[in-house]
Amino acid sequence: MIKTVLLVDDDQEMLLALKGGFTRYRDSFGIQLAADGLQAVEKLKQSVISLVVTDLKMPGMDGFELLAHIMEHYPDIPVIIITGYSTPEMERLAREGGAVGYIAKPFLIENLARQIIARLSKESEGGTLHNVSSGMFLQLVEMEQKTCTIRLEDKLTAKKGILFFQNGKLLDARANDLMGENAAYEIFSWDQVNLSIQNGCALKKKRIHSELQHLILEAARRKDEGIEETVPPSELEEVAPVDADPNAYLKSIQEKIEIEVGPGCGLEDVYQDDSWSGLIFQFARIGEYFSLGELTLGYIDKGERTDYIVLPGEKTTVISVNPKCPRDKMLEVLGD
Repeated sequence: MIKTVLLVDDDQEMLLALKGGFTRYRDSFGIQLAADGLQAVEKLKQSVISLVVTDLKMPGMDGFELLAHIMEHYPDIPVIIITGYSTPEMERLAREGGAVGYIAKPFLIENLARQIIARLSKESEGGTLHNVSSGMFLQLVEMEQKTCTIRLEDKLTAKKGILFFQNGKLLDARANDLMGENAAYEIFSWDQVNLSIQNGCALKKKRIHSELQHLILEAARRKDEGIEETVPPSELEEVAPVDADPNAYLKSIQEKIEIEVGPGCGLEDVYQDDSWSGLIFQFARIGEYFSLGELTLGYIDKGERTDYIVLPGEKTTVISVNPKCPRDKMLEVLGD
């Protein structure tokens, strides 16, 4: 299976130079392009990407924010950082953030290609199979209680998908814009597939709770009845009724604080700001390292006239407060 590498850079000349230089490696991987982090996020939703190469300095969403987004939502996708402003501290932050490679401009395309090919080879370190029935093979994975990541390609349509197994249990699935059980139904409807096996599974969170046998049988039923999978609103990041108030969530937080904490709450503003995502990701990694559990909110004292409470989510919610606010009460109310 030809794997897809996503190149992300706001320098159009750099993107085109890389795309042209990589043509000699077309038998090893294909290329998709994105002009910034926000475009890259959309590409990740729409396609099965094997690896991301991203610049750091970009408008909108920079490379660190994109790295944090990928580590949270697509931890199986390796990221290589390229930058023209390299420092030891920047390299340290990139690697601590989850990047598997770091390369400073200018560089030889051959050196970057070697890094890409070496990393992509891990996708099939457990072997490859061609023209197999996905259902029968995956039941063997379950019986052997394997922990692995399986990438599949439908022979008929060339559609691609990924399955994540932990000790023989199916944790999650992705197939283009489908996730969870809907993605599994799509993948299990494919009669003949090529697949590659990667030892290990980067995902820890379980999205699929149905048994594998049930999913396979349900996929067959849906295929026989011609039922197509659609993306439920709960799996989309930006789906809302046309007449919905986009600020309703923020207003509800503000009202909750003002009612439950009282007039002396010290609330100044409630808004969403994705520029906090990189910091939130670092906090989450620290909590995971010390086995403190999932990060639900954080209080940040920057020594300024305003303190901040941050709530992780698809978009980071930021609550700015007076430093003299009743901190403990605020955190108690928001943590409920």
